[in-house]
This record gives sequence, C-alpha cells and structure tokens, in this order.
Amino acid sequence: ATMFLVELAAGLVAGSMSLQADAIDFLGDAGNYALTLFVLGRTLKVRATAGLVKGVTMVAFGLFVLVQGLVHAVSGAVPHAEIMGATALAALVANATVAGMLYRYRDGDSNARSVWLCSRNDVLANVAVLLAASGVFALESRWPDLAVAAFIASLALTGGWQVVREALRERTACARSATHAP
Repeated sequence: ATMFLVELAAGLVAGSMSLQADAIDFLGDAGNYALTLFVLGRTLKVRATAGLVKGVTMVAFGLFVLVQGLVHAVSGAVPHAEIMGATALAALVANATVAGMLYRYRDGDSNARSVWLCSRNDVLANVAVLLAASGVFALESRWPDLAVAAFIASLALTGGWQVVREALRERTACARSATHAP
C-alpha cells in the first residue's frame, strides 16, 4: 500500500503511464494480500470465491490500464525517465522480496496462486518499467512508456484470466462433491 502511494506520486510527477499502471497494481496487490489472509484456512469454496473475485479484479485492472494508455497515446507528453527509473528500481526491490517469500505457493489453490501471480507479474512489470525508462531516456519519446503500460495490462489480463479459470474449476469441484455427499 505504501508503494502504491510512492509510485502513484512518482508516476504523476514524471508523467509516466507505466508507473501509474504499476502503482494501481500495487493497490490491487494490497487488497489481494488482505483478502488472501482473510480467507486463509477457510473452505476451498470460500477460497475459490475469493480467487474468482481477485481474478476478475485483475482483468478489470488490465482493461483500465489499456484505456488509460490509449488516452495517453493521444494526449501524453514525454515522461521523466530519471524519476521512472529510480522509482521502478525501488519497486523492483520491494516486489522481488515479496515474490521470493511467496514462491513456494505458486502451485497452490486459486487463492494462493493469485498472490504468487500478482507478485511475479510485479517483478516483470518493474523490470519492464526500468527498460521503458531507458527507452524514454534514449529516444526522448513516450512510446516506450506506453508500450510497457500495455505490457503491464497484458500481465494483469492473462494472470487474471488464469485465476478466474482455476477458481471456476475449484468451485465446480466443490459443487460436484456437495451433490455426491451422503
């Protein structure tokens, strides 16, 4: 949640869509982690429902970033590469630490998998923002920033879709076992 505030402020100051997209992702992660902790130890059906909510949220985030990217493509300016790079580096350290802690949950149920996917996607997004900052600096163009914002959106869309599919499978399995119970 703290990194959301840091990245959002830096993204607005720098005029960087990729930093703003990553900031929104940090906010989603804070909610994702809170929901994961809330349903920890509950039934698979409850955890799958939480996974479904998180997956749908990830997809919605991806769509929002794509729309905002289109707006910035039409009316955006060249972002400040130095602010982008420094902020992305700080975010990378934070996300790599969390991803390292969550690595062992990458093959868990949809609820655990959603937390792992968010963390993995965050590390990939931070590396991409660092590359975008380099591209913005070298080319003096906003297009590397917008390309990375689209990449972050695609990570959210594909990760969200994976979580939704797994959560629906788990909910179906719960419903089947409930109908077969004595």
